[in-house]
Amino acid sequence: MHKIPVTVITGFLGSGKTTVIRHLLLNNQGRRIAVLVNEFGEVGIDGELLLDCQLCEGEGSIPILELANGCLCCTVQEEFLPTMEALLQRRAELDCILIETSGLALPKPLVQAFRWPTIRTGATVDAVITVVDGQALASGQLVGDPAALEAQRQADESLDHETPLEELFEDQLSCADLVVLTKVDQITQEEQARVESWLRHHLRPEVQILPCERGQVPPEVLLGFNAAVEDQLERRPSHHDHGEEHEHEAFESFYLSLEGGYEPGSLVAQLRQLAQEECLYRIKGFVAVPYKPMRLVLQGVGSRFETYYDRPWQPQEPRLTRLVLIGQNLNRERIAAQLQALAIRETVAPTG
Repeated sequence: MHKIPVTVITGFLGSGKTTVIRHLLLNNQGRRIAVLVNEFGEVGIDGELLLDCQLCEGEGSIPILELANGCLCCTVQEEFLPTMEALLQRRAELDCILIETSGLALPKPLVQAFRWPTIRTGATVDAVITVVDGQALASGQLVGDPAALEAQRQADESLDHETPLEELFEDQLSCADLVVLTKVDQITQEEQARVESWLRHHLRPEVQILPCERGQVPPEVLLGFNAAVEDQLERRPSHHDHGEEHEHEAFESFYLSLEGGYEPGSLVAQLRQLAQEECLYRIKGFVAVPYKPMRLVLQGVGSRFETYYDRPWQPQEPRLTRLVLIGQNLNRERIAAQLQALAIRETVAPTG
């Protein structure tokens, strides 16, 4: 049997990977696609969003599997290999596999796993797609101002050693076959040109930059590269090529399950304040809103937040506000206390 193509979707925190995958699944053009979702956190917020895309019910449904044990590039042997081996037993039922990595994952160790004999005979990495938040780069968030950062590196030898966040971002770019630049509808043409120019200096000449809005990329653009990435990793340098292991001790993630409901504006204002006071990189989750039958999805990167209602609460589903927060040196007790203080007890409309 032919090798099943695997597309790795990587990118920094909040870049829009899940949105791109949701759009692909909803416009699959008859392709039978399996999805592996990796979460850096205690609950699978992204995995649940994908499951709610209504493509996972009934005969012939899309298998969406979650690897929740930290960063996928660190748990290849423990979780990823057994899961891939199980999927390959079903490859006659599949046309391709998508892997959404954690925002903290290095793509190269994951791709190297496809050299394992039990995986190599049945699967190949079709392409690595790196999703980049255009609005964040344009506003100097996450990686700072690109031009100023590059100028400082050139002028000061003490800045040659990048921080882990910068190394991670550059490793994701260096491994890419395609860069999807999201949220371009939220920046000017001049800002987009500046961001693309900066990205171009960090990409191999053949790698294209594809601007998109709301994750709307046609499947024929994302699939069918036939790159066999695992066979040419030497062309994709990494900051960690000569290190024994990479570590993520600098990052921490914790999960909050909060009783009661929240007024969205007040909750976002409190989270934005916490993002300024704490070293918070990413906030995501589901919110119970008083008197609303719909569940509110919340996504935050730095001080930028977006919310939308995705579906009704199920009859037997606890109406809890569940959040995953990712950052560094977080004061968990303080964060939990401030958020719990905002809770509103009544979360369903009164009857009678």
